[in-house]
Amino acid sequence: MIEDADRIATFIDGMNLVADERTIFAVERLLQRITEAAIQIPSDEAGYLGPDVPVAKMRAFGNRLRHEYRDVARNVIFDLARIEVPLVRAAAELALES
Repeated sequence: MIEDADRIATFIDGMNLVADERTIFAVERLLQRITEAAIQIPSDEAGYLGPDVPVAKMRAFGNRLRHEYRDVARNVIFDLARIEVPLVRAAAELALES
């Protein structure tokens, strides 16, 4: 999660909206990897990322990326990458430290 979050941050650094198709596809793939990692967290340990990280929503969004990818707007992907991914990264880092 942490490495993928860092890659996303690098890819979107300085962008207001992901306009480059290669970047959006790369970010989308990294989001899939992050959500897949969330799927691998056992349900009874889902809280290890903390109360501010909605693991169930991450899992659901990953499912949407895999099966309904044509219906996911670029701005949704960009907003998740810009706002939510840094929060998930910070939570994952804290979880590893404890």
